Amino acid sequence: MIKSKLVVLSGAGMSAESGIPTFRGSDGLWEGHRIEDVATPQAWEADFRSVLEFYNYRREAVLNAEPNEGHSKLAELQEWLDVEIITQNIDDLHERAGSNHVMHLHGEIRKARSTQKDDLIVDIAGPDLNEGDLCPLGSQLRPHVVWFGEPVPMMEKAIEKVLTADIFLVVGTSLQVYPAASLLNFIQPGVPIYSIDPNLENVSGIPPENVIRKGAVEGMKVFAERLISPLN
Repeated sequence: MIKSKLVVLSGAGMSAESGIPTFRGSDGLWEGHRIEDVATPQAWEADFRSVLEFYNYRREAVLNAEPNEGHSKLAELQEWLDVEIITQNIDDLHERAGSNHVMHLHGEIRKARSTQKDDLIVDIAGPDLNEGDLCPLGSQLRPHVVWFGEPVPMMEKAIEKVLTADIFLVVGTSLQVYPAASLLNFIQPGVPIYSIDPNLENVSGIPPENVIRKGAVEGMKVFAERLISPLN
């Protein structure tokens, strides 16, 4: 039997219930730091040591976190559906929960890349990436994340995935971060769209009855029940 394809766009709210702080607080800061000081190419040029230290802190938090029931429920849906995840998150909690097809739009915190050659990417074994950690070409390694002001190289492949969706789910993202939010523009006509987020405002194209105003854990339970019950 051919499985229907569920394409998921996940954001910070997906991992918040695992204890990973959301992208930006109500005070406009990112874990107490100005974004301009830690997440731009200019910040790297001005003080790369501080940027490395900041991402070491974030990496340690990811390593200490565990996938939550929302991550697990999404992985369980693979039994009934062909699940493709496009995530704005740089953690690996989807993978650790058992999801097999995960695309990271904004990079992966447990990887580093060469400052000399963008497509030269290496794994980071532990929490730290330090000054003097070099790529095979001899240049300093930087976090493998997309910073503000940088292009999002995975967008075209993400659009290709969205175009193939039979069902589309938005979970844990307010759809305020572009270009990721623009992926909704590529959903084919007639494809049902669902959203899980306690604070998401009305979004054009998402029917009110498909909006689940809960956190990722409880919302995924409701969503899974809606989809799987008719298949049993």
